[in-house]
Amino acid sequence: MNKRFENLVERLNQEKIDALLISDPASISYLTGKMIYPGERMLVLVVSAKGNHQFFLNQLFNVPETFDFGKTWFSDTDDYISMLADYLKGSACVGVDKIWPAKFLLPLMNKMPETKFINGSYAIDEIRMVKEDEEKDLMRKASLINDAAMDDMIHALKEGITENEMAEKLLKFYAQHGGEGYSFSPIVGYGPNGADGHHGCDDTPLKKGDSIVIDMGCMYQGYCSDMTRTVFYQEVTEKQKEVYHLVLQANLAAEALIKPGVRLCDIDKAARDVIEKAGYGPNFNHRTGHFIGREVHEYGDVSASFDMPVKEGMIFSIEPGIYIEGEFGVRIEDLVMVTKDGCEVLNHYSKDLIVVK
Repeated sequence: MNKRFENLVERLNQEKIDALLISDPASISYLTGKMIYPGERMLVLVVSAKGNHQFFLNQLFNVPETFDFGKTWFSDTDDYISMLADYLKGSACVGVDKIWPAKFLLPLMNKMPETKFINGSYAIDEIRMVKEDEEKDLMRKASLINDAAMDDMIHALKEGITENEMAEKLLKFYAQHGGEGYSFSPIVGYGPNGADGHHGCDDTPLKKGDSIVIDMGCMYQGYCSDMTRTVFYQEVTEKQKEVYHLVLQANLAAEALIKPGVRLCDIDKAARDVIEKAGYGPNFNHRTGHFIGREVHEYGDVSASFDMPVKEGMIFSIEPGIYIEGEFGVRIEDLVMVTKDGCEVLNHYSKDLIVVK
């Protein structure tokens, strides 16, 4: 078994969890290197505190013969819940993946009334929070691809081009730079659309005076990038300049605070204080950041509700924003990696105010 399994088994023993049921495809891929999308069917990797791990797999799934785990195969018509319950017999405490459907969990609990079931996702999630050297390099490369594609996007802006047309161009730009498709559906928001933090691209055409929020990310060898830049088309108002520089100041204040031992909530506060002191507190209506890796949103966030101290190797976003309904929005987002004495910003595309001519 690999080091990731060893770390997880050690964590299970510390927490007195006899077995952890993992169904999250990203976590299974993290541990095994094999990505399986189960759809509506049951998929469970049982990680045992004793080390005798077992995969429960529908016969429709495909794994290599050399796959280094015990395997229990079942068909759609088998009583696979009973098969799983039999394997777990004698377990006092079973951790369950946070995304495992209730249609599987509830029958299993009924068959094991003496067993304590808990949300055990944190055991694997917190290991995934700290990236290994190979993961760091993949994240750096994914962000470099994102930088190059952002430059292409900004140079592609022209009068009348729609948000949807810009999103379509992005896929081509990623392909040209070695990206492997979107890590999430991109946001291209012109003018008032940029005041919607999760605006879906539409057929709004670009016009003079628009602010343009571009939030985008690609995949690279199983890892995600994510970055936002806000630019202006042909002209920029004094109010837009003021808001832009406030958001930039908030972004830089948060990044300057990052180092091992600093709490995530304090990083959030550093960004939020800048915006609140300027009177735009209600217009910053989301957390400052989220963790990222194999998934664009992983466990953990940079917010007032997360007081975890950061550790070297963690990677998360810093993305303060100000959104003025009916007018415009500004968001500036980087990915940062915690280093021994600070942080490495993985995005290198300029954060200077840009007016596209």
